Amino acid sequence: MVLNFQGKLAAVCGLAIFAVVSLRAQIPADWTAPMTPFHIAGNLYYVGSRDLASYLIVTPKGNILINSNLASSPAQIRHSIEQLGFHYKDTKILLISHGHYDHCAGSAEILRETHAKYEVMAQDIPVVEAGGRNDFHYAHDKTMWFPPAHVDLALHDGDTVTLGGTTLTAHLTAGHTKGATTWTLDERDGVRMLHVVIVGSPNVNPGYKLEHNANYPQIAKDYEHEFAVLKALPCDVFLGAHGGYFGLMKKYARWKAGDKDAFIDPAGYKAYVAEREQAFEAELARQTKGKQ
Repeated sequence: MVLNFQGKLAAVCGLAIFAVVSLRAQIPADWTAPMTPFHIAGNLYYVGSRDLASYLIVTPKGNILINSNLASSPAQIRHSIEQLGFHYKDTKILLISHGHYDHCAGSAEILRETHAKYEVMAQDIPVVEAGGRNDFHYAHDKTMWFPPAHVDLALHDGDTVTLGGTTLTAHLTAGHTKGATTWTLDERDGVRMLHVVIVGSPNVNPGYKLEHNANYPQIAKDYEHEFAVLKALPCDVFLGAHGGYFGLMKKYARWKAGDKDAFIDPAGYKAYVAEREQAFEAELARQTKGKQ
């Protein structure tokens, strides 16, 4: 079949639209569904969607944002920040949970708009700056690629990020990615001091090889280390990179009804970590048995 120029252009545009729709069809609705921003504790606020979590920490010297989410998320995050009465361009530091497109694809846009400093765990920097094209598992999966972003500062396990009197600690909890990061901070809420834990990710994704992984030889040991770290962290306020980790929507319903302690859940944190560790061990055992 011979197409004239307009026909060729229409065909190309049609394919492009189909590709975009196909990619979007793979994104869970809760990843983009708007969520009313709200106060969690102290100077910590939720500004993400119904499942992709973003957190704003407000200080007198500017603000810290954790997670930029999808490439389409910056506008939603900006709207949430401004809905709370804060200024988006007061974002001075951008942090992430790990280098997957659902948590850092929006970073390039946020950095361009706010001129924030981008601080990332060292092991995830190569992936973040390559837009996922060298990820140990998803390097050849274009649906997992995202806009590359320059990192200003490399973080290491135990490093702290301080701004305007608030200090966060970066805990290397690798496995899900080589630089997956769990953030902790203490928030004063009235007379109480609350230990906040924002879990990076303890999940073993479908297809991950936990044994004889040439691209990530120490992956199983990193997961084991991660669970040792998570179990040792004191936790009052349980949060994570996905709302599903900590039951965001159910707890938000309680919070909206007047329960301002809805996100204080040390028992839920311990149960979640234990369940995820059991899932990891079961998958490791399955893969080990399959090699025998």
